Amino acid sequence: MAKLIFGMNQSLDGYVDHLKMRAGPALFRHWIEHVHGLTGSVYGRRMYEIMRYWDQDHPEWSAEQHEFAAAWRRQPKWVVSRSLKSVGPNATLVEDGIEGVIRGLKARLVGEIAVSGPDLARSLTDIGLIDEYRLYFHPVVLGRGTPFFAGPRPPLRLVSTDPVGEDVIRLTYVPA
Repeated sequence: MAKLIFGMNQSLDGYVDHLKMRAGPALFRHWIEHVHGLTGSVYGRRMYEIMRYWDQDHPEWSAEQHEFAAAWRRQPKWVVSRSLKSVGPNATLVEDGIEGVIRGLKARLVGEIAVSGPDLARSLTDIGLIDEYRLYFHPVVLGRGTPFFAGPRPPLRLVSTDPVGEDVIRLTYVPA
């Protein structure tokens, strides 16, 4: 049975913003390894549209960026959206019946399935489908933006703390 994992970079005050929290070399290497190890990913529309950046090679990319893109392209993706009409390569559009689709993925797959997007994570939290939360804290305070938890924080139990690189710490929680 697969585990559903919600993890994102966030500020000390709980906001996610990929433009204001750039990954240094150690954290980017961590994300490459993470994506290599995934069984697949479930995306909300906004996060999927951001991640589509990795669908096309860019001449200015480093070797690490090419490695990340190759790993991202290889993994299966399920995109939850009622507004999108199509999705890119190796992706499946999920317009309705999200609970059944996710329960089915968890039952038939093995490994970790990443959840990307706070709104999607809230929906999956509300129906009890997220198995683990990974909060990657960066030493910045944003003061506003998109919160990591799109709704009330669910009851959680801390299971591990891990430094990632020089200035990021990952807190891993499971539902309490």
